[in-house]
Formats: sequence, structure tokens, C-alpha cells
Amino acid sequence: MNEFLSGEKLYGNDFSPEQIEKWFEEESEAYANIDQKGTIPTDYTYNNLNVVHGYSKLPGKIFENALGFGAAWGNEIEPLIDHIKNLTIVEPSEQLVSKSIGPITPNYVKPNSDGKLDFEAGTFDLITCFGTLHHIPNVGFVLGEMIRVLKPEGFLLLREPVQSMGDWRSPRPGLTKNERGIPLKFFEKTFSTQPVEVISRSFCFTLTTHIKKIFGRFFKKPLQYYKFYILFDKFISGILKFNLKYHPTKPVERIAPNSVFYVLKKK
Repeated sequence: MNEFLSGEKLYGNDFSPEQIEKWFEEESEAYANIDQKGTIPTDYTYNNLNVVHGYSKLPGKIFENALGFGAAWGNEIEPLIDHIKNLTIVEPSEQLVSKSIGPITPNYVKPNSDGKLDFEAGTFDLITCFGTLHHIPNVGFVLGEMIRVLKPEGFLLLREPVQSMGDWRSPRPGLTKNERGIPLKFFEKTFSTQPVEVISRSFCFTLTTHIKKIFGRFFKKPLQYYKFYILFDKFISGILKFNLKYHPTKPVERIAPNSVFYVLKKK
């Protein structure tokens, strides 16, 4: 188990088909069932985060076919919706579904438990995947599938926790049974073997939980809603990335960014 807690290997990435199927069944509705998250949010709070770290890095063009991998209601697509013609969302939950996102009616597709994407190679010129992969066992295969269905010169935007999120062998309040962070070195190794160029890699969510406890009561909305906080957090996270440890156990080890944000372009 030490090799997983150290971040040398990603837990679940070498599971058998039977283990993957079991994981898939446990996670499909797990997020939706936490705190009644099946209710469509009226105020998605991560738009500024996604714009600052991701959408601002994209060219000002129209994307013919976009894919929101695990995008649920599709709120994460809203800042870019006027630049998208067709939107497909891969989502396992029956609860996290929207009839429309701006002027677009999304096409919802159920994922396969093995991670195989039922699309032809080079189908999409934009893929977003925000906070989804850490709910999936065979992350390496799924990343390869997303890159396969991405067009050459297409973009993949990815945001994931790079800390362990605690010891996943025991129940953790507010988290699903199987979710765990993904080691930064796993992403770096994977992208070095795939036909992608890293356009941008930035970090976020340094001590956000603690800052919320101290200052959150002074703001009407969660801190990540505000662009000034996102810019501050990005700056601090960039400085403290040296202290990033996959499974922090000491207070000083927790003074580091929790998540990474990649903008990738397919070669």
C-alpha cells in the first residue's frame, strides 16, 4: 500500500475487469447522492476558476464538436457555450442531467464501465474533464481514450486533485467510497507518452478549506466564485507547488496546492 500512498503508483489503475465493474457500479450515482447533489445548481461557482486556468488559454474560435466528460448538468461549459456548435456529455448519473445549456441541447451518452469511449478517433475538437478522473479506477486507459477521440490540434482541459484526499480505505465524510486524488507524476508520465503538448499547467486550491473557515463568512458566495480569489490562489499555489506531497500527514505538508489544471493540445 505504501507505493500508492507515496504516489509512486495510482491505486486502481491496474485493476481487473471485475474490479473495474464493481468500482463503476459503486461510483455511478455516488456523487449525485451526496447531500442531494442531484438538484441542478442555480449558481455554479467554478466558472471563474475554469476561465482563469483553462478557457482563457484557448483560441477565440468556434468548436464544432465538444465533449464534457463527466460534465453532469453541463454548468462547466457555460462560459464557452457561444463558441460551441454541438455538445456531447458523457455522464453515468441519471440525476445529473440538463435539458439545455444556453442555446444548446446536449447529447447525453452513458459511459462504458471499462472506460471505452464509443466515438471515432478525432471526433472532438474540445474536451473538458473537471474533477471526474479521480472517481475512475483505470485513469490511464480513460485518458488515452479521450486523447484518441480528440482531433489533431484539438484541446483537452483537465482539472483534478493531486493530493490523496485522505486514506480511501476508510469512509471519509463528504466523499464517495472510491474517489482518490491522482499523483502529479502520474499525469506527467502519461502525457510524456501521448501525442499531446502541454499548453499550460497551473495549480489551485492551496489551503482553500482553511481560508474559507476564516474569511468565508464575509462573502455571500463561496470563495472560488470570486475572480480576485482565484487569481490570489493561483499565485500562492504556484509559489507553494514545491511542497506538494501526494499523501500529506503533517500540517506543514498540507500547505500546498490540492489540484492541478492542464490545458493540452493534441499533436
